Amino acid sequence: MESGMFCLLKLILIPVLLDYSLGLNDLIVSSLELTVHVGDSALMGCVFQSTEEKRMTKVDWMFSSGEHAKEDFVLYYYANLSVAVGRFQNRAHLVGDILRKDGSLLLQNVEEADQGNYTCEIRFEMESQVFKRTVALHVLPEEPNELVVHVGDSIQMGCVFQSTEKKRMTKVDWMFSSEGHAKEEIVLRYHPKLNLPVRYPQNWSRFQNRVNLVGDTSRNDGSILLQGVKESDRGSYTCSIHLGNLTFRKTFVLHVVQKELRTLVTPETLRHEILGGNHLVIIVGIVCATVLLLSVLILTLKKTHRNKSSETSTTVVKSLENTMKALPEKHIYTSIAIREVIEEEESSGKSEATYMTMHPVWPSPRTAPSNPPEKKSAGEMLKTEQAF
Repeated sequence: MESGMFCLLKLILIPVLLDYSLGLNDLIVSSLELTVHVGDSALMGCVFQSTEEKRMTKVDWMFSSGEHAKEDFVLYYYANLSVAVGRFQNRAHLVGDILRKDGSLLLQNVEEADQGNYTCEIRFEMESQVFKRTVALHVLPEEPNELVVHVGDSIQMGCVFQSTEKKRMTKVDWMFSSEGHAKEEIVLRYHPKLNLPVRYPQNWSRFQNRVNLVGDTSRNDGSILLQGVKESDRGSYTCSIHLGNLTFRKTFVLHVVQKELRTLVTPETLRHEILGGNHLVIIVGIVCATVLLLSVLILTLKKTHRNKSSETSTTVVKSLENTMKALPEKHIYTSIAIREVIEEEESSGKSEATYMTMHPVWPSPRTAPSNPPEKKSAGEMLKTEQAF
């Protein structure tokens, strides 16, 4: 009984230990790094280089967002069947040639959440050894797909397929579609085997001698340079990079605008420049402030003038009052003096008669008196002499 149980444990544990020991000898290749933009595609290579005749039976691609994060399946291949898993469905494709021990992965429409480490595991028939390779994927923000260029200038449109493997590109196509027209026109076609762009005379008149392939095709770069831009070049440009049966596409929308007229700087143009934009607002503000200050100044001057006028009027009135006051006093004094003289004359009429007698005013001998002097009585004559 015990010997039977021991044999059973041997049958279970020996394969497990054997697999574990063989796993220590797995062939692990140093990791690679790849940088792409959001919305682009990334080709992560996983090729086993060997001269031995080995048949690849299984390929697994795993994803981990960090060092200690849980790994998730991206894609697995087994028995000629390739299946993408989870959020990588319809975006992950096995593009390598299995017969050539190539299990490369193409990830399309890259998202920010795709940044992390991707590990490829390749297993071979009748072998427990596993070939592993890790690719660190870095994801950058999306590049602008709308470009603006002036008439007559040049514009470069980049179309780079990021890959850890070189010389994977089989063909590059550039197509143009003008605004409001569904029909596409060929801009440029390039076949790496021919090593030169293929031109089509029937559709080449628009871009003849104006389009050049400037990208490094050995690095999957199919960028072009469009020179002498015309208004008719306004529209959509689509780049297609072919990798066997798979195609990576990128579209740009080109906006063409007229160049701004540059004239000689003269006082008149300088004045117009100053009046434009924010300068006009500043000048209007200064004018408004000046008008306001002038209004306040005028009101202040008017008020001051009124105050001075009232003070002058008050002074004149006071001086007139003082003058009027002075004149009545003199008049009163004169009247009083005259009244006193009259009263004195009334009270002492005799004295005045005596005074007048003492200072007689005789008429000039040349003029005869109009009225003869009254005759005085003897008594009056006596009184006069006594008074003298």
